[in-house]
Amino acid sequence: MKPIRIVSCGLSKLNGVKTTIIVASQNSLVSRRCFSTAAEVQSRSSPPEPPRSGKEGEILDLIQSSLWHSVKHLAPNLTASVISSTLLALQKSPDSAFRFVTSVEFESLDLKTKCLAVAVVSRSPSPKPTLQLLKQTITSRVGSVGEAFTELVVARDKLGSESTLIFDLLIRACCELKRGDDAFECFDKMKDKGVVPTVETCNVMLSLFLKLNRTDKAWVLYAEMFRLKIKSSVYTFNIMINVLCKEGKLKQAKEFIPLMDSLGIRPTAVTYNTLIHGYCTRGRFEAALLVVDLMKRKGVEPDPYTYGSLITGMCKEGKLEGASQLLEKMKETGLLPNAVTYNILIDGYCNKGNLEMAFRYKDEMIGNGILPTVSTYNLLIHALLIEAKMDEADQMVKDMRARGIVPDSITYNILINGYSRCMNAKMAFNLHDEMLSAGIQPTRVTYTSLIYVLSKRKRMVEADNLFGEIVKKGILPDRIMFNALIDGHCANGNMERGFALLKEMDKMNCLPDEVTYNTLMQGRCREGKIEEARVLINEMKSRGIKPDHISYNTLISGYSKRGDMKDAFRVRDEMLSIGFNPTRLTYNALIQGLCKNQEGDLAEELLREMVSRGIAPDDSTYFSLIEGIGNVDEFLSSKTAGPVSLQENGTL
Repeated sequence: MKPIRIVSCGLSKLNGVKTTIIVASQNSLVSRRCFSTAAEVQSRSSPPEPPRSGKEGEILDLIQSSLWHSVKHLAPNLTASVISSTLLALQKSPDSAFRFVTSVEFESLDLKTKCLAVAVVSRSPSPKPTLQLLKQTITSRVGSVGEAFTELVVARDKLGSESTLIFDLLIRACCELKRGDDAFECFDKMKDKGVVPTVETCNVMLSLFLKLNRTDKAWVLYAEMFRLKIKSSVYTFNIMINVLCKEGKLKQAKEFIPLMDSLGIRPTAVTYNTLIHGYCTRGRFEAALLVVDLMKRKGVEPDPYTYGSLITGMCKEGKLEGASQLLEKMKETGLLPNAVTYNILIDGYCNKGNLEMAFRYKDEMIGNGILPTVSTYNLLIHALLIEAKMDEADQMVKDMRARGIVPDSITYNILINGYSRCMNAKMAFNLHDEMLSAGIQPTRVTYTSLIYVLSKRKRMVEADNLFGEIVKKGILPDRIMFNALIDGHCANGNMERGFALLKEMDKMNCLPDEVTYNTLMQGRCREGKIEEARVLINEMKSRGIKPDHISYNTLISGYSKRGDMKDAFRVRDEMLSIGFNPTRLTYNALIQGLCKNQEGDLAEELLREMVSRGIAPDDSTYFSLIEGIGNVDEFLSSKTAGPVSLQENGTL
């Protein structure tokens, strides 16, 4: 490696291009020299090189000889003063300065020394080393971002530099760390010093506020840019159009396009695509297609993203035929759909249960030379498992592997969940072991499926043990996992454990929901403890959890089985009063209870009401009625316009 020459810090002046920007401040117009690139970093008069101490001279000699291992060896004995003077001597060699501070453990330096290092390294043509040091400075908590800004001002003055690049990079570092408020604080401090951030820096901030959904903050910044006469770029307008779309202000977003034209800024495909995506997200496809026409008139051709947004929006709205037509139109224009576009259509048809069309698009992909992705296979495998087509799902996994596509965590979770739903605990755990062998860590979703199948197979000791292992691993159980375990214990008659898990949920700040309480209520009703189930529904209300139709049907069923029809109808009336319509479960429970009490006349009235509401009786209804009123076919023929035969219904 070529030795690095250390240049003395004499009284020299570097010539370079200087740009003057007029900044509007509250009191006056201040003319400042601004440098927007590292190549324009200059100094008015570099400070004289400080006298070298013995230690500093030794360090510089080691650096010049590239003996970095020796520098690291000396690092623990170096004082902040020696490190600072070495940095000053290296100010003309920013790459060496960066290598030096990383060798002496940058994180251990105090704030002042850190900021001096950042200032020296910022003279490098690449911003990456500076951003790395700035992010380490911000996250090291040796001082606030405001204090870092102040120390950077001191360091910059010490180097005799007029460049403001270092402050722009500080804002960018804050944004990369998603620290929007810190970035805004730096923005304000730059204004206070009469320094105007570049439009690129402002765009980075606007983009962050958009990603964080802090659109109010984006508008404050945009207003400041206007006040400071920072000229917006096409990227600025694209961000603000996106902000308006996110806020649902599509009309105002569209008005930005003529504004851009009037300012001489030509909208790009990204501009139009952002607006099209905004319309599609809100289901306004006709308006989106008008924007497509507008972009064509302006000489901007739709690209795959344009069609992708339209197809995605239509698939989400269930307009699959329209989405398919758009795909054909896309191909007619010479644009080849990519895997993402095909996956959107495959997902749409899978959700509709139309596996034939889903597989047709998969075959079309392959025919067009587009390899299916892991997402393609995940969508198809999931759809097959929903329909319990286990053999076909297994075949898809084999096909996936044959094409060299490695299953990911989503694939394994889909398969484990599918086999768990089919009660195949052995296969589910085999896939779990295979997942571990592949170096993929199981997630909360994985363990929830395994707990579910163990619970359904009445292997509650194993389910509890697995739950304990999960908690030890630091994986916090969520509501779905708790509900699966509670359901297992309640179904197996261990109500004590079920309620213990409810308390555990509270300890872990995992809020129960109506499913949690419905499960516990069903458990109490199975025990015949209807009053205790009724207490649970009151507890739900006190915790702000709204009972649903299952909650009320559970109580109605409990009272009806016990023959307490007065209480059952009281719950039914309460259910109606809050807007829940009776379901087949409601009627079946009430009819069963009335028939059990030999109250056939009331059961007949309920049956008549049930049919008039368009709710068809099922096997359970008929079996109860046979006990209570005898010839159900005759009753239905005489009392309803559309009799339902027991033979036609498949009961007899």
